[in-house]
Amino acid sequence: MASEINVDKITPQTGTTLELGDSGDTITVTGTLDGSGLTGLNATNLTSGTVPDARFPATLPAASGANLTGLPAANLTGALPALNGSALTNLTSGNLTGALPAIDGSALTGIETGTDWQSTIVTGSTLTAVAGRGYWIDTTSNQCTITFPSSASVGDTIELVDYARNWATNKIIIDSNGLNYQGQADTYAVEYSTNGQALRVVYSGATKGWIPTSDDDVANAPVSPAVSIDFLVVAGGGAGGHQHGGGGGAGGYRTSTQSVGNGVAITVTVGAGGAAVAYGNQGNDGSNSSFSGSGLTTITSTGGGGGSYYDGGNGRTGGSGGGGGSDSISNAGLGTAGQGNNGGNGSGHAASQYGGGGGGGAGAVGGNGTGSVGGAGGSGSASSITGSSVTRAGGGGGSTFTSQAAAGAGGAGGGGAGGTNSANSGNGSANTGGGGGGTGSGGGAGGSGIVILSVPTSRYSSTTTGSPTVTTSGSNTILIFNASGSYTA
Repeated sequence: MASEINVDKITPQTGTTLELGDSGDTITVTGTLDGSGLTGLNATNLTSGTVPDARFPATLPAASGANLTGLPAANLTGALPALNGSALTNLTSGNLTGALPAIDGSALTGIETGTDWQSTIVTGSTLTAVAGRGYWIDTTSNQCTITFPSSASVGDTIELVDYARNWATNKIIIDSNGLNYQGQADTYAVEYSTNGQALRVVYSGATKGWIPTSDDDVANAPVSPAVSIDFLVVAGGGAGGHQHGGGGGAGGYRTSTQSVGNGVAITVTVGAGGAAVAYGNQGNDGSNSSFSGSGLTTITSTGGGGGSYYDGGNGRTGGSGGGGGSDSISNAGLGTAGQGNNGGNGSGHAASQYGGGGGGGAGAVGGNGTGSVGGAGGSGSASSITGSSVTRAGGGGGSTFTSQAAAGAGGAGGGGAGGTNSANSGNGSANTGGGGGGTGSGGGAGGSGIVILSVPTSRYSSTTTGSPTVTTSGSNTILIFNASGSYTA
């Protein structure tokens, strides 16, 4: 049974220390304990209970939170003051709840924002691209030339996508606008021509410039576009027939314009003229001229046909046909369509002077021989591929039996004049493809051929063999091959 002591005051018997109970005892206070006089109270001895709000001052003193750890966010209420986060490290997003205030990003640099894809589909023939953007390129109706920025920073990116899968039909061409593209100077135009292709290009700096980091499985080395080259190809002319013979036909004459890929070697063959023959023989044919190369349509011009001699039958076929002989009525040799014309017929025995037929030319047929004159050689064709008009591939003139009759004139463009018993005929002019004149005494060789190329000077490589003559005309460089050789585009 508990005992009870009723007193108004308890004071220590000696000293100033009052001890209640022994160690381990529990002292229970059932009334209200006024703690206003308690000082030096150790907080570690307070394990439970509630401190009334009235015991806290209206404004708490500043407190350092350096020793606060593991403080649950649920115990923080109200608005926090502005925080200086300079000393915050290893802060995880899982510890942040609620909405953050707006952040001023004006001082933020080096942040990758991604590609700004444009909503408008590009259908025009040109586009000026801006770094950081992506473009949908529709080449259904035309190819598109895309000009990159004239200045760029490392990491600048441009993306291009074949919107309608038509790049194989109408390609895109990238103009790097003065900056290098994979280390190549801007003299190269970069082409992409694969359906469904997607291209991502990043600027790496001045040395290598723009470099594709993705272009599907297509090789991304820049390729210089094909260059358009004009060609003139004239074969060697045929020789005239010996002994009252017909004139030699001109060498075949052809022109061509073709697109030649970068680095393609063009092989040029220049045909020789037909050699002069001994008495009583048909004239020799001229040799073919041609050019060829990878990806090109080979163009071959056929050598001119030799002229017939007095009783040697018809003139020979060729680029242009040789003229018929004089003594019997012999027909002209036939020319090749698209290269030259037929020769003229011989007069036959009924005519006292036995006129031989003229050789055919690139521009006209050879004239027929008569009893008083040899047939004139057919005229050649003119070309301004070198910058001025020059006529080539004229036919050789036909001969006559005696000097009392006029031999046939050589056709304009290098054709040799016909001869008589007392006068040699003329040779075809060198490197014109002219036919040799028919003769009763001597002479009459065909002229050698020629091949001419006209290349835009901006794309002229100067890589040649065979020592062509090189000149310029306007914006083009002219290569004149008087003998076989080559040019590499």
